[in-house]
Amino acid sequence: MKEDDSSLKPAELRAVEERARQSLDKAAAWGRFPTPVEDIVSAAKLRVASKGLFDPERLLAFAKQKTANALFAVKTALSKILGLYDANEQIIHIDESVGLSKQQFLKLHETGHHELPAHRKIFTFFQDCEKSLAPEIADQFEREANNFARYALFQGATFGKLAADMPLGIKSPINLAKKFGASNYASLREFARTNHRPCLVYVLEPIQFAPGRSASAVVRRIETSPSFEERFGRPTDQLIDSKHALFSLLPIGRKMIKPTTLIYGDKNGDKHECLGEAFDTTYNVLLLIYPVKALNATGIIVPAGHLSLF
Repeated sequence: MKEDDSSLKPAELRAVEERARQSLDKAAAWGRFPTPVEDIVSAAKLRVASKGLFDPERLLAFAKQKTANALFAVKTALSKILGLYDANEQIIHIDESVGLSKQQFLKLHETGHHELPAHRKIFTFFQDCEKSLAPEIADQFEREANNFARYALFQGATFGKLAADMPLGIKSPINLAKKFGASNYASLREFARTNHRPCLVYVLEPIQFAPGRSASAVVRRIETSPSFEERFGRPTDQLIDSKHALFSLLPIGRKMIKPTTLIYGDKNGDKHECLGEAFDTTYNVLLLIYPVKALNATGIIVPAGHLSLF
Protein backbone atom coordinates (compact mmCIF):
# COMPACT_ATOMS: atom_id res chain seq x y z
CA MET A 1 0.00 0.00 0.00
CA LYS A 2 0.96 3.64 -0.39
CA GLU A 3 2.71 5.28 2.54
CA ASP A 4 0.59 7.17 5.07
CA ASP A 5 -0.43 10.51 3.59
CA SER A 6 -2.55 12.08 6.30
CA SER A 7 -2.10 10.93 9.91
CA LEU A 8 -1.08 13.58 12.44
CA LYS A 9 -0.89 13.80 16.20
CA PRO A 10 -4.10 15.27 17.71
CA ALA A 11 -2.50 18.61 18.61
CA GLU A 12 -0.95 18.91 15.14
CA LEU A 13 -4.26 18.12 13.47
CA ARG A 14 -6.11 20.72 15.56
CA ALA A 15 -3.57 23.39 14.60
CA VAL A 16 -3.84 22.55 10.89
CA GLU A 17 -7.64 22.48 10.96
CA GLU A 18 -7.75 25.82 12.76
CA ARG A 19 -5.72 27.38 9.93
CA ALA A 20 -8.02 25.78 7.36
CA ARG A 21 -11.06 27.06 9.25
CA GLN A 22 -9.63 30.58 9.16
CA SER A 23 -9.09 30.24 5.41
CA LEU A 24 -12.71 29.21 4.93
CA ASP A 25 -13.75 32.21 7.02
CA LYS A 26 -11.65 34.65 4.99
CA ALA A 27 -13.12 33.35 1.75
CA ALA A 28 -16.70 33.25 3.13
CA ALA A 29 -16.71 29.70 1.78
CA TRP A 30 -18.90 27.94 4.36
CA GLY A 31 -22.07 26.47 2.88
CA ARG A 32 -21.14 27.28 -0.72
CA PHE A 33 -21.11 24.37 -3.17
CA PRO A 34 -19.07 23.23 -4.86
CA THR A 35 -16.45 24.44 -2.37
CA PRO A 36 -15.15 27.75 -3.85
CA VAL A 37 -11.49 26.78 -4.15
CA GLU A 38 -10.56 29.80 -6.25
CA ASP A 39 -11.91 32.14 -3.57
CA ILE A 40 -9.93 30.33 -0.87
CA VAL A 41 -6.74 30.66 -2.93
CA SER A 42 -7.46 34.34 -3.60
CA ALA A 43 -8.23 35.08 0.06
CA ALA A 44 -4.78 33.67 0.90
CA LYS A 45 -3.32 36.29 -1.49
CA LEU A 46 -2.07 33.57 -3.79
CA ARG A 47 -2.58 33.12 -7.49
CA VAL A 48 -2.47 30.09 -9.74
CA ALA A 49 -0.09 30.29 -12.68
CA SER A 50 -1.98 30.89 -15.92
CA LYS A 51 0.09 28.21 -17.63
CA GLY A 52 1.30 25.04 -16.03
CA LEU A 53 4.97 24.70 -15.16
CA PHE A 54 4.93 21.03 -16.02
CA ASP A 55 5.87 21.21 -19.70
CA PRO A 56 9.58 20.95 -20.65
CA GLU A 57 10.00 24.53 -21.93
CA ARG A 58 8.54 26.17 -18.85
CA LEU A 59 10.46 23.81 -16.58
CA LEU A 60 13.76 24.85 -18.19
CA ALA A 61 12.85 28.52 -17.93
CA PHE A 62 12.01 28.08 -14.26
CA ALA A 63 15.28 26.22 -13.64
CA LYS A 64 17.33 29.15 -14.98
CA GLN A 65 15.74 31.51 -12.47
CA LYS A 66 15.75 29.33 -9.36
CA THR A 67 18.22 27.56 -7.09
CA ALA A 68 19.19 23.93 -7.47
CA ASN A 69 16.97 23.08 -4.51
CA ALA A 70 13.95 24.71 -6.16
CA LEU A 71 14.60 22.69 -9.31
CA PHE A 72 14.73 19.54 -7.18
CA ALA A 73 11.35 20.52 -5.70
CA VAL A 74 9.93 20.82 -9.22
CA LYS A 75 11.28 17.40 -10.20
CA THR A 76 9.79 15.93 -7.02
CA ALA A 77 6.44 17.54 -7.77
CA LEU A 78 6.54 16.17 -11.28
CA SER A 79 7.31 12.65 -10.12
CA LYS A 80 4.39 12.73 -7.67
CA ILE A 81 2.06 14.60 -10.04
CA LEU A 82 1.66 17.36 -7.47
CA GLY A 83 1.56 21.12 -7.61
CA LEU A 84 4.32 23.51 -6.63
CA TYR A 85 4.16 26.40 -4.16
CA ASP A 86 6.59 29.23 -4.92
CA ALA A 87 6.81 31.12 -1.62
CA ASN A 88 8.80 34.05 -3.00
CA GLU A 89 6.41 34.75 -5.85
CA GLN A 90 3.27 33.69 -3.91
CA ILE A 91 2.15 31.62 -6.84
CA ILE A 92 0.91 28.06 -7.28
CA HIS A 93 1.80 25.86 -10.24
CA ILE A 94 -0.56 22.97 -10.99
CA ASP A 95 -0.13 20.02 -13.32
CA GLU A 96 -3.05 20.60 -15.69
CA SER A 97 -2.86 17.07 -17.09
CA VAL A 98 -4.63 15.65 -14.02
CA GLY A 99 -8.40 15.75 -13.56
CA LEU A 100 -10.16 18.94 -12.51
CA SER A 101 -11.17 17.58 -9.10
CA LYS A 102 -7.55 16.57 -8.46
CA GLN A 103 -6.41 20.06 -9.49
CA GLN A 104 -8.78 21.58 -6.94
CA PHE A 105 -7.32 19.44 -4.17
CA LEU A 106 -3.78 20.34 -5.28
CA LYS A 107 -4.61 24.05 -5.14
CA LEU A 108 -5.79 23.66 -1.56
CA HIS A 109 -2.78 21.51 -0.69
CA GLU A 110 -0.38 24.19 -1.93
CA THR A 111 -2.45 26.89 -0.21
CA GLY A 112 -1.94 24.89 2.99
CA HIS A 113 1.83 25.23 2.58
CA HIS A 114 1.30 28.99 2.32
CA GLU A 115 -1.15 29.37 5.19
CA LEU A 116 0.67 27.20 7.73
CA PRO A 117 3.26 29.55 9.34
CA ALA A 118 6.07 27.00 9.70
CA HIS A 119 5.68 25.97 6.06
CA ARG A 120 5.76 29.49 4.67
CA LYS A 121 8.87 30.39 6.68
CA ILE A 122 10.88 27.32 5.88
CA PHE A 123 9.82 27.18 2.23
CA THR A 124 11.13 30.71 1.72
CA PHE A 125 14.36 29.84 3.51
CA PHE A 126 15.01 26.70 1.50
CA GLN A 127 14.19 28.37 -1.81
CA ASP A 128 16.82 31.00 -1.06
CA CYS A 129 19.68 28.62 -0.35
CA GLU A 130 21.19 25.36 -1.54
CA LYS A 131 20.11 23.23 1.42
CA SER A 132 17.49 20.50 1.19
CA LEU A 133 14.57 19.74 3.46
CA ALA A 134 15.05 16.70 5.72
CA PRO A 135 12.84 13.80 4.53
CA GLU A 136 11.02 13.50 7.87
CA ILE A 137 10.17 17.23 7.82
CA ALA A 138 9.09 17.09 4.19
CA ASP A 139 6.81 14.12 4.98
CA GLN A 140 5.31 15.95 7.96
CA PHE A 141 4.64 19.03 5.83
CA GLU A 142 2.95 16.96 3.14
CA ARG A 143 0.64 15.29 5.66
CA GLU A 144 -0.20 18.67 7.20
CA ALA A 145 -0.94 20.20 3.78
CA ASN A 146 -3.11 17.19 2.89
CA ASN A 147 -5.17 17.68 6.05
CA PHE A 148 -5.48 21.41 5.36
CA ALA A 149 -6.81 20.60 1.88
CA ARG A 150 -9.13 17.91 3.19
CA TYR A 151 -10.64 20.20 5.85
CA ALA A 152 -11.06 23.09 3.41
CA LEU A 153 -12.48 21.01 0.57
CA PHE A 154 -15.02 19.20 2.73
CA GLN A 155 -15.74 22.33 4.80
CA GLY A 156 -14.81 20.88 8.16
CA ALA A 157 -17.51 18.54 9.44
CA THR A 158 -20.01 19.55 6.73
CA PHE A 159 -19.35 16.50 4.55
CA GLY A 160 -19.69 14.12 7.49
CA LYS A 161 -22.96 15.68 8.63
CA LEU A 162 -24.48 15.37 5.16
CA ALA A 163 -23.19 11.81 4.77
CA ALA A 164 -24.74 10.80 8.10
CA ASP A 165 -28.22 11.44 6.70
CA MET A 166 -27.62 9.56 3.44
CA PRO A 167 -27.98 5.84 2.72
CA LEU A 168 -24.98 3.65 3.47
CA GLY A 169 -24.03 2.85 -0.10
CA ILE A 170 -21.43 3.81 -2.69
CA LYS A 171 -23.72 6.24 -4.52
CA SER A 172 -23.83 8.51 -1.46
CA PRO A 173 -20.13 9.52 -1.50
CA ILE A 174 -20.24 9.72 -5.31
CA ASN A 175 -23.10 12.21 -5.09
CA LEU A 176 -21.31 14.16 -2.37
CA ALA A 177 -18.19 14.29 -4.55
CA LYS A 178 -20.18 16.20 -7.15
CA LYS A 179 -21.63 18.52 -4.51
CA PHE A 180 -18.25 19.48 -3.03
CA GLY A 181 -16.29 19.43 -6.30
CA ALA A 182 -14.09 16.61 -5.01
CA SER A 183 -12.84 13.40 -6.59
CA ASN A 184 -14.64 10.13 -5.99
CA TYR A 185 -11.41 8.83 -4.47
CA ALA A 186 -11.20 11.60 -1.86
CA SER A 187 -14.93 11.50 -1.15
CA LEU A 188 -15.07 7.77 -0.51
CA ARG A 189 -12.11 8.03 1.87
CA GLU A 190 -13.83 10.90 3.68
CA PHE A 191 -17.08 8.94 3.77
CA ALA A 192 -15.40 6.12 5.70
CA ARG A 193 -13.31 8.37 7.96
CA THR A 194 -16.23 10.46 9.17
CA ASN A 195 -19.11 7.97 9.19
CA HIS A 196 -20.69 7.01 12.51
CA ARG A 197 -21.78 3.69 10.98
CA PRO A 198 -19.36 0.80 10.49
CA CYS A 199 -17.97 0.72 6.95
CA LEU A 200 -14.77 -0.19 5.15
CA VAL A 201 -13.25 1.27 1.97
CA TYR A 202 -10.62 -0.29 -0.28
CA VAL A 203 -8.90 1.91 -2.85
CA LEU A 204 -7.38 -0.30 -5.53
CA GLU A 205 -5.05 0.44 -8.40
CA PRO A 206 -6.53 -0.22 -11.88
CA ILE A 207 -7.24 -3.88 -12.56
CA GLN A 208 -4.36 -5.71 -14.22
CA PHE A 209 -4.62 -8.60 -16.68
CA ALA A 210 -1.42 -10.66 -16.85
CA PRO A 211 -1.08 -13.32 -19.59
CA GLY A 212 -2.07 -16.73 -18.30
CA ARG A 213 -3.30 -15.36 -14.98
CA SER A 214 -6.61 -14.09 -13.62
CA ALA A 215 -7.29 -10.40 -13.11
CA SER A 216 -5.94 -8.72 -9.99
CA ALA A 217 -5.69 -5.29 -8.37
CA VAL A 218 -3.10 -3.93 -5.98
CA VAL A 219 -4.46 -2.34 -2.80
CA ARG A 220 -3.54 1.36 -2.71
CA ARG A 221 -5.21 2.40 0.54
CA ILE A 222 -7.67 1.10 3.13
CA GLU A 223 -9.94 3.38 5.16
CA THR A 224 -12.24 2.31 8.00
CA SER A 225 -14.83 4.17 9.97
CA PRO A 226 -13.97 4.36 13.71
CA SER A 227 -16.79 2.00 14.66
CA PHE A 228 -15.77 -0.54 12.01
CA GLU A 229 -12.15 -0.62 13.14
CA GLU A 230 -13.17 -0.91 16.78
CA ARG A 231 -15.31 -3.98 16.12
CA PHE A 232 -13.69 -5.63 13.11
CA GLY A 233 -10.12 -4.35 13.02
CA ARG A 234 -8.27 -2.93 10.02
CA PRO A 235 -7.43 -5.26 7.09
CA THR A 236 -3.86 -5.38 5.77
CA ASP A 237 -4.49 -6.91 2.33
CA GLN A 238 -2.05 -5.93 -0.39
CA LEU A 239 -3.63 -7.63 -3.41
CA ILE A 240 -7.10 -8.64 -4.54
CA ASP A 241 -6.86 -11.64 -6.86
CA SER A 242 -8.85 -14.79 -7.64
CA LYS A 243 -7.85 -16.29 -4.28
CA HIS A 244 -9.28 -13.35 -2.33
CA ALA A 245 -12.87 -13.32 -1.09
CA LEU A 246 -13.38 -9.84 -2.55
CA PHE A 247 -12.45 -10.94 -6.06
CA SER A 248 -16.12 -11.06 -7.13
CA LEU A 249 -16.37 -7.33 -6.38
CA LEU A 250 -13.81 -6.37 -9.02
CA PRO A 251 -15.81 -4.61 -11.75
CA ILE A 252 -14.25 -6.42 -14.69
CA GLY A 253 -15.77 -5.05 -17.89
CA ARG A 254 -18.23 -3.00 -15.86
CA LYS A 255 -18.32 0.40 -14.21
CA MET A 256 -20.07 -0.68 -11.03
CA ILE A 257 -20.86 -3.76 -8.96
CA LYS A 258 -24.24 -3.63 -7.23
CA PRO A 259 -24.55 -4.64 -3.54
CA THR A 260 -23.23 -8.19 -3.12
CA THR A 261 -23.72 -10.26 0.03
CA LEU A 262 -20.62 -11.22 2.05
CA ILE A 263 -19.85 -12.56 5.51
CA TYR A 264 -17.36 -10.77 7.76
CA GLY A 265 -16.04 -12.04 11.08
CA ASP A 266 -15.47 -9.52 13.87
CA LYS A 267 -12.73 -9.56 16.53
CA ASN A 268 -14.80 -11.90 18.70
CA GLY A 269 -15.34 -14.37 15.89
CA ASP A 270 -19.02 -13.48 15.47
CA LYS A 271 -20.29 -13.43 11.89
CA HIS A 272 -22.00 -10.48 10.21
CA GLU A 273 -23.88 -10.26 6.96
CA CYS A 274 -22.33 -7.48 4.90
CA LEU A 275 -22.84 -5.84 1.53
CA GLY A 276 -20.03 -4.94 -0.83
CA GLU A 277 -20.16 -2.50 -3.74
CA ALA A 278 -17.59 -1.32 -6.28
CA PHE A 279 -17.03 1.59 -8.65
CA ASP A 280 -14.33 1.89 -11.30
CA THR A 281 -13.18 5.52 -11.64
CA THR A 282 -10.67 4.57 -14.39
CA TYR A 283 -7.88 5.86 -12.13
CA ASN A 284 -8.81 3.59 -9.22
CA VAL A 285 -11.28 0.91 -8.23
CA LEU A 286 -13.22 1.81 -5.09
CA LEU A 287 -14.83 -0.84 -2.85
CA LEU A 288 -17.29 -0.08 -0.04
CA ILE A 289 -18.19 -2.82 2.47
CA TYR A 290 -20.60 -2.46 5.37
CA PRO A 291 -22.45 -4.84 7.76
CA VAL A 292 -26.20 -5.04 7.58
CA LYS A 293 -26.95 -7.44 10.45
CA ALA A 294 -25.33 -9.86 12.89
CA LEU A 295 -25.71 -13.58 12.25
CA ASN A 296 -25.84 -16.50 14.66
CA ALA A 297 -22.36 -17.38 15.93
CA THR A 298 -22.95 -21.09 15.29
CA GLY A 299 -21.36 -22.88 12.35
CA ILE A 300 -18.12 -21.97 10.61
CA ILE A 301 -16.44 -18.87 12.02
CA VAL A 302 -14.72 -16.57 9.53
CA PRO A 303 -11.47 -15.16 11.03
CA ALA A 304 -11.53 -11.44 11.79
CA GLY A 305 -10.40 -9.34 8.86
CA HIS A 306 -11.18 -12.00 6.22
CA LEU A 307 -14.18 -12.12 3.95
CA SER A 308 -15.96 -15.08 2.42
CA LEU A 309 -18.84 -15.18 -0.02
CA PHE A 310 -22.17 -16.79 0.73
